[in-house]
Amino acid sequence: MQRSSVAELEISTLDRANIRIEPWAWPFATHRRPEIDVHFARLKRERAGVWNGRVLLLNRYEIRERVLCGTCFETDYASFIAWRKLERADAGVFNVFADAAILTADGAYLVGEMAAQTAAAGKRYFPSGTPEPDDLDASGMLDIEGNLARELLEETGLNMAELTAAPGFTLVRDAGSLALVKTLHAPQTAQELRRRIMTFIESETNPELIDIHIVRSAADFDRAMPRYVMAFLTHAWSAGTK
Repeated sequence: MQRSSVAELEISTLDRANIRIEPWAWPFATHRRPEIDVHFARLKRERAGVWNGRVLLLNRYEIRERVLCGTCFETDYASFIAWRKLERADAGVFNVFADAAILTADGAYLVGEMAAQTAAAGKRYFPSGTPEPDDLDASGMLDIEGNLARELLEETGLNMAELTAAPGFTLVRDAGSLALVKTLHAPQTAQELRRRIMTFIESETNPELIDIHIVRSAADFDRAMPRYVMAFLTHAWSAGTK
């Protein structure tokens, strides 16, 4: 398995992820319920678009022969967002999600800026989202690529079938976050594709993204980008990803 370290983050190459749901009672969600409820009530007052749905988090995993194998459990969004705010108080739980790293025909990446009504307002990410119970298949396995396709469509209006997906994922682990980054090659230039996505965003009543930023080099990095996004890009450029 290819591994490297960028700014204390762990980066490795995966062929796939096999994650199965298993029932599990999360002690954090029970023991810190009053604190969670206060935090979520405050967030709701600040972010009108936030709602307490159901999400899937990882509670056990290992990497064997470039395959991430693990188990996930279902919890409420309020508990997840409080856990994330509290600097991942439970070290045995991980936020696993897939990212769509769109690489345009002229060699740029596209990064979306989250809208004001979202929990991550102002942050700049690749299109992505924490998996939900609807992302499980009939056998209880997490369809991580299906989750990625759904989030990409919801946030940008792009159908994953229009893009050429690189095989596997780049796994970027930053503390309690495991980002499974999938490189998606687009036939359009960065400006062409940005215009198309912005047209979609402007047509939405409550878009998840407010803007699309073009990233060609580290000179385009911004404080609003999480460390793992900058780490992935640095790694991709150093590896000569095209």
